[in-house]
Amino acid sequence: MPDIGGKASKYMKEKIKYTDEPIGKVRVITDFLPSPEHLALKDETVKVTLSLSKTSVDFFKKEAKKYNTQYQRMIRRLLDEYTANQ
Repeated sequence: MPDIGGKASKYMKEKIKYTDEPIGKVRVITDFLPSPEHLALKDETVKVTLSLSKTSVDFFKKEAKKYNTQYQRMIRRLLDEYTANQ
């Protein structure tokens, strides 16, 4: 059985040869990414006690497992989307 990534490592060791050739027409684009400060902020949350049906909780737990996330987060996002569109 061949090594996985064997060919890639050969190419990763080759040196990049830079030249002084012109790079052609350059276009500056506006910054569209959020700032690191914005990405680091957490939404303000409030703890509540809520009784849900076992069927609903089982559904969200199963879906959360598929997408490797927390089921509470999925429920919170569902409620956030609902309220944002009302």
